[in-house]
Amino acid sequence: MPKKIPDEEAPKKLSTYTAKLDEAQMDKLRAILEARGWEAFEVAYARYAFRGPDCNVTAYASGKAVIAGKGTEDFVLHTLEAEVTQAPKLGYDAVLHPDWFEPHAGMDESGKGDFFGPVIAATVIADRSVIEAWIKAGVKDSKKIADTQIVKLDKLIRGTAGVVVRTCHCGMAKYNELMSRPGANLNRLLAWQHATALEQALAVKPVAWALLDQFSVQPLAQRELAKKGLPKFDLRMRTRAEEDPVVAAASVVARAEYVHQMHTLSRRFGAKLQKGAGPKVKEQASEIIQKFGARSLGDFAKLHFRTAYEAVSAAGKLGELPLPEPKAKVEWRR
Repeated sequence: MPKKIPDEEAPKKLSTYTAKLDEAQMDKLRAILEARGWEAFEVAYARYAFRGPDCNVTAYASGKAVIAGKGTEDFVLHTLEAEVTQAPKLGYDAVLHPDWFEPHAGMDESGKGDFFGPVIAATVIADRSVIEAWIKAGVKDSKKIADTQIVKLDKLIRGTAGVVVRTCHCGMAKYNELMSRPGANLNRLLAWQHATALEQALAVKPVAWALLDQFSVQPLAQRELAKKGLPKFDLRMRTRAEEDPVVAAASVVARAEYVHQMHTLSRRFGAKLQKGAGPKVKEQASEIIQKFGARSLGDFAKLHFRTAYEAVSAAGKLGELPLPEPKAKVEWRR
């Protein structure tokens, strides 16, 4: 078997990006390429073309500049953005990811890996003018933002004219009832939530496509959309989808709603409930059982988590709340 090349040693993939330049920017770009000693070459119908290290630039009379090669990203960042133009219309993101600035829906979720609180699915629909403003305001993947800032950005997103925001979640009792059914699967439930939020958003503002983080190798969300009468809708899925500003906005909305739900549950508990599923969470699960009884744990937490079984078992309350024993943990060896 051939040896796998580590990522840092693997050859860069060829990429092509397109930028729109005005007359002055075209002239400035040409001067920069000539000053760098890049080799000029002929391209049919092109205004000019230059060949540099791992990267070619071709400019057309229409004002379109096509940059292709292995070193494209560095070239765009350090030359087109920094030297050719400082105008927002040719920002780094707009050049490398023009699809980010098309009208589309972004979709994300929050709470899936947290023991306490519901799973929230959110859809946001926005267009270019809104997206540029959100980037400047600091909208990004919610995992990189503190909860205090999340709430402020959620208010900004929801208050932006022309934007559509929809969320979908189940109350804890309903969530646990659904997840206790034979053959229940969290990804299938999440797919239904995503499809529901998207369907509601599209009813207000139709767009051609949507982007969702790849949470399953199976087209679960697409199947749910088909059930809702949208079998041909262009739902795109990929990993790290939160890099897209509209998906990032959806992640902010989903996290803000999760934070709101956690505040409500925390008030009922009498203290701030912890996120995640670590030791402190298990301690709080035990406190809930002691204060309210084992059955009340399902009002706060996801009972299919191993943490629930361990807390109820440790309290000797499996007779009161008979949870199935989880499968043994798989120990991975290096």
